[in-house]
Amino acid sequence: MQSVHVSPPPLAGDAGAGVISAPQFYIPATTSLQERRPRTLKHGDMFAVFDHHGDAIGGPGSTDGIYYQDTRYLSWFQLRVSGLRPLLLGSTLRGDNATLTCDLTNPDIDEPDSPPLEHDLVHLRRSCFLWNATCYQRLLIRNFDLVPHALRIQFVFAADFADIFEARGTRRERRGTIHGVQLAGRVATLAYTGLDGRRRQTQLVFDAQPTRLTADQADFTVTLKPHETASLFIEIRCDPDNAVDGATSGRFVTAMRDARRALRRSSGRAAAVATSNDILNEALRRAVSDLYMLITDTEEGPYPYAGIPWFSTVFGRDALITAFETLWFDPEIARGVLRHLAANQATTIDPQADAEPGKILHEVRRGEMAELGEVPFRRYYGSIDSTPLFVMLAGAYFERTYDLATAQELWPKIEAALEWMDQHGDRDGDGFLEYARRNDKGLINQGWKDSYDSVFHADGALAVGPIALVEVQAYAYGALNGAARIAAALGHAARAVMLENKAQALQQALDRCFFDEGLGTYVLALDGAKKPCRVRTSNAGHVLFAGAALPERATSVAKALMATTSFSGWGIRTVDFRETRYNPMSYHNGSVWPHDNALIAAGLARYGLRREAAAIFEGLFAASVHMDLRRLPELFCGFSRQRNTAPTTYPVACVPQAWATAAPLSLIQSVLGLGFDFEPPRISFHQPMMPDFLEEIELRKIALGDAFADVALRRSGNEAAVHLLSRRGNIRVLTAA
Repeated sequence: MQSVHVSPPPLAGDAGAGVISAPQFYIPATTSLQERRPRTLKHGDMFAVFDHHGDAIGGPGSTDGIYYQDTRYLSWFQLRVSGLRPLLLGSTLRGDNATLTCDLTNPDIDEPDSPPLEHDLVHLRRSCFLWNATCYQRLLIRNFDLVPHALRIQFVFAADFADIFEARGTRRERRGTIHGVQLAGRVATLAYTGLDGRRRQTQLVFDAQPTRLTADQADFTVTLKPHETASLFIEIRCDPDNAVDGATSGRFVTAMRDARRALRRSSGRAAAVATSNDILNEALRRAVSDLYMLITDTEEGPYPYAGIPWFSTVFGRDALITAFETLWFDPEIARGVLRHLAANQATTIDPQADAEPGKILHEVRRGEMAELGEVPFRRYYGSIDSTPLFVMLAGAYFERTYDLATAQELWPKIEAALEWMDQHGDRDGDGFLEYARRNDKGLINQGWKDSYDSVFHADGALAVGPIALVEVQAYAYGALNGAARIAAALGHAARAVMLENKAQALQQALDRCFFDEGLGTYVLALDGAKKPCRVRTSNAGHVLFAGAALPERATSVAKALMATTSFSGWGIRTVDFRETRYNPMSYHNGSVWPHDNALIAAGLARYGLRREAAAIFEGLFAASVHMDLRRLPELFCGFSRQRNTAPTTYPVACVPQAWATAAPLSLIQSVLGLGFDFEPPRISFHQPMMPDFLEEIELRKIALGDAFADVALRRSGNEAAVHLLSRRGNIRVLTAA
């Protein structure tokens, strides 16, 4: 075995834009993801970011690479033909996201001792997918010339083993050791030992013996007769636990089959949606494919990782909201999220992790920086809303499935979460949940808008904590009611009554302290002095989502949310443009977030305001028409919608992002008023409405226990008529006025 030493390429963080500061962790915008529209793949704890050629081109500001467990295991992987980059013909992700396929051709090539090769005579088809911590690649090469050609095919590679936070732009004063590249036959092994003592290893395995293999390049000479085809196979293995054995070509076929079958199995349990709008159908198919690509199977069940590239890991809040959005569609996602978060619920006080007994996870990281404590996110609990959302989802899941066994399993965890809300979440005993970080590395703001400047007063002054966010109080109300339903079903009658009474008292207090008659909506928050942040924001819509608004407030809140100062035409802005800190290009102070809008639409529908919910659906659908692959991104800018223009993208938005991916599915439920009852078993459509861009929606395999129904809804004036297509089992389908 030959050991070759090679200097690692510069890290993304060396651009100098991002430095860990005491108050915050943020993502520097040195390169626009939206401009590049990278191709992303994911399986389990591995994800890849490629360009349209299927290459990973590293360097300062680049997100490209193959990542595994929060470390970039390959930062450079580029295909060349005779030292030149092939010309791009096309690049697409398979409909189920299983495979990336890139069609390429040769540029003009004129090499000594070889006949010249004009462009577009050799076709190269590059196929790539991920499976079980391995990236599989196949390169098919076909000669369309009338004469034979000997081609030099080269793969250039490097690994910087950057931690995910380094790749995001964070500088580190010290790093571990990059080892010399080990070369053995058709295998190149790149390795790094971090300051945490862990050795991380990338193995490149080529099916054929390269003509030349060096520390950063594998060369092949491929001779093709006219119309002859050849294949090259490569495996990129992260922390391989077994030796190279057998031909990679055989493993490529087997792994591709297994990857596709796994995706079919997971998505096969869900309902199916088809509509009269072909563009929406494309968006929905991509949304479902993205959703199941982002899901990782844990010991407790399916769990949607938050998003690619920066959030491909367990996030509590993101998964809980994604589970809410998909509860009608695939309740097994909610069950997996609840069980996994329950298994990782905090049991002790740990100020460095912002943990207290009963609290639900915010984020888990497994990279070197997290292991060393350079970032606090190894197992981090710094979110104020994950815990009430956990209990609220448990109640919603039980109401959707009547799964008594899971309710019984979760009940001790629910009680622990409720106790956290009483003992630790309510810091001053006023009945509201407040947050303030327990250490100087934690997040300053711990609601879903967690930017340092996202909570402020009308004059723009930042709020000083402990801070009580309006939506968090609404989630707490929803949690109490959800826990009461479960308690009653489990035979804890007295506990159920106590929780219901507590919920009613909280609802009255929320209205008294947060509703502002002058604004006509709820204030953003109360600061540490209980002074209201009199700012019009989208947070108020979450009060409707949780059902915490008094009925007489709903119309006023809806009016504020749908005003032209708030609703951009593409969606509701996070902050109304009349507010001091409004900035349509900001992360949280004027942008549009699809998941935020989906929750607001669900809230509007809950109060019978289905027309407003349909307007949100139309805006987001219109935005998706302009998006690459019809994917709704994590967020986009809040500029007003203009005729014949597209929404303005946000440069470092993650795509796909789980809760944005699930937003269209949630919006369908909202406009159709889709609900479920178990006594008697029935699927109901309450005042269903058809958005302007639709004539028909067909829902297949809607599950209620062991029963299923297929339903079509067709436009009838401004409403929708419900038609039962088929059913299996004891189930009724009805329309409610």
